[in-house]
Amino acid sequence: MNVAGLAFGDWMKHVQSTMEDALSAFLPAASDVPERLHEAMRYAVLDGGKRVRPLLVFAAGDLFDADADLLARAAAAVEMVHAYSLVHDDMPCMDDDALRRGKPTVHVKYDEATALLVGDALQSQAFVVLSEGAAEANAERRLAMFRLLARASGSAGMCGGQAIDLDSVGKALSLAELERMHQLKTGALLHASVLLGALAGKSLTPAETAALDAYARATGLAFQVVDDVLDATADSATLGKTAGKDAADNKPTYVSILGLEESKALAETLRNDAHRALMPFGEKARRLREIADLIVQRKA
Repeated sequence: MNVAGLAFGDWMKHVQSTMEDALSAFLPAASDVPERLHEAMRYAVLDGGKRVRPLLVFAAGDLFDADADLLARAAAAVEMVHAYSLVHDDMPCMDDDALRRGKPTVHVKYDEATALLVGDALQSQAFVVLSEGAAEANAERRLAMFRLLARASGSAGMCGGQAIDLDSVGKALSLAELERMHQLKTGALLHASVLLGALAGKSLTPAETAALDAYARATGLAFQVVDDVLDATADSATLGKTAGKDAADNKPTYVSILGLEESKALAETLRNDAHRALMPFGEKARRLREIADLIVQRKA
């Protein structure tokens, strides 16, 4: 199949299908002991979600003709970390939500202890997957990929942003404070996805890294701005999760600080920033530009 020649919608479906197969293969079988844990891990990861992070991995990999197996492993690893974060985020001690991707959340479908273990196990499995295969990738780049995903997942990234988020309930944040929170909570894994895809192809020059950093920062913030807009305007059936929950929980959002129309305008500004950052890569960055458009123009 000439993947490069596909229209964006067809390319996206191809990557999503590829990832579904890869994730199914990289996750433990539901029949493996302990069966209930493995079944719940598969429930949390498979058959759901837009796979934005894997899309970013594959799109960035296109820039440097990255190895297909290493791309699939990097994309699966970051998606497992993302899925683990959602499982934990939905638990009663965190955001306490009963709906995710149109299905009951893991702690509702199974129980809280199983949900906790699912998140723990998915995080570990991500690094198992990233460590195997693709022997042609040199050790320096592989180590950089490990370091990147670990940092993006921890207290300097996603977990740190979640901690700030939980501490911010009922508080008035400045726009700069809100941006910092989301750079960690949402932006860190999106940023890691872009650089993981690029590193699957080559070691990056400082100029390449700076351009991809700028793209990832703009795209990551745009993702959260649009999330806040949708939380305020869409219904639960459209979102696949509980709508209006941020407002109900008295959480600071872009909409609560800027208002709805200014938040929409900010998303458009960030989309333009993302496009501008990709100019040094020319036409090879087409998929990354299309993903920035998808993120800003999505309805769910």
